[in-house]
Amino acid sequence: MVLPFSGVDLFSVGVTEEHEVFRKSVRELLERDVRPHVAKGERDGSVPDEVFRKLGGAGLIGVGVPEEYGGQGGDALMLAIATEEITRVWPSLATRVGGSGLFIIMLMYHGNEAQRKKYLPPVARGDKIGALANTEPGAGSDVAGIQSVAKKDGGKYVLNGRKIFITNGGIADYYVVSARTSPPDPSSRWRGLSVFIVERNQPGVRVVSRVDTMGLKASNTAELAFDNVEVSEENLVGEEGLGFKYMVGTFNRARVGTAAQGVGVGQAALEAMVSYSVQRKAFDSPLIGFQMVQEKVSETMIEVNAARLLTYWAASLWDKGRENEAIIAASMAKTYATDAAERAAIRAITVHGGYGVSTDTGVERLLRDVEVMKIYEGANDIQRLTILRESARRLLGLRM
Repeated sequence: MVLPFSGVDLFSVGVTEEHEVFRKSVRELLERDVRPHVAKGERDGSVPDEVFRKLGGAGLIGVGVPEEYGGQGGDALMLAIATEEITRVWPSLATRVGGSGLFIIMLMYHGNEAQRKKYLPPVARGDKIGALANTEPGAGSDVAGIQSVAKKDGGKYVLNGRKIFITNGGIADYYVVSARTSPPDPSSRWRGLSVFIVERNQPGVRVVSRVDTMGLKASNTAELAFDNVEVSEENLVGEEGLGFKYMVGTFNRARVGTAAQGVGVGQAALEAMVSYSVQRKAFDSPLIGFQMVQEKVSETMIEVNAARLLTYWAASLWDKGRENEAIIAASMAKTYATDAAERAAIRAITVHGGYGVSTDTGVERLLRDVEVMKIYEGANDIQRLTILRESARRLLGLRM
């Protein structure tokens, strides 16, 4: 045993030539069709619809989604590569894609066939936008603390509640929403939660306000209200009362994507640091010639590539069906990659000097963006607890 895993046979990444060809094609598209929109999009606080649809048309929103549901297929590793490359160019765009991705994952793994056929194709193609509405003013990482309520009334449910910090909240066409269908059980707080598909144009669905975050300025984060929203029982996802399991399962799978976002930010910071230090001169010498700058560049190279390997490895475990190990590896990858990206962004700002804190260069934005990533999909401190507890429970048979 190599704690917390069973052996070294698990430590293979599985990158193939096909993955590299895919990465190159994604990067080419992003540099050509997306990068020209980044500066204005950040100033305006929005991703242009044509940019999002361009990604959808190229299949980048539907990576990992079977073709019969409107996707282009592919594995978890391919999805991680796509996410990394999108984030490298525009983290806000990656967040918008990731918001739809949460909706996709929920229905892919927990929805029924009718729900998948109806809702997945338009979201995977980028024609519609999806969102997952779980966090509430009094419940974030504590999924079992949800207070929204859905009461059964004949062949429908009546949904009431508030959600906050919802990615794509103000622009989504479809939501998957968590709510209590039975009162909390003090002995088992996770019981009684259910998940529903809600369309934005339904009566009672209201965008309360957009949340102004320090980073990811062009993404859309919002507070939502659901006031007596009638939801058909056909839009119940999975079984009533198993919503906690579905939400946690969705976040577990999505966490590799957040890790890949961290890698993308780190890569962008590294490239900016190298480019600037080679061109900029001080005391008649390029900055890259100074040992302190060399140390910052080298340390960033080490950490970004370590984060990339950890992320690709976590993705490959999902592809191999090793769920117990994948959950732990994904939490490790998300925590390390976003923490490493934060350090990379700080180094990049330091190397750039005064230009590093200017909004004109875009370097300081990387730090603001990654601070948000450290919080969503399960805050990094929660991930540290998850790593230990899941290792003890799933692999060692202990409960903590």
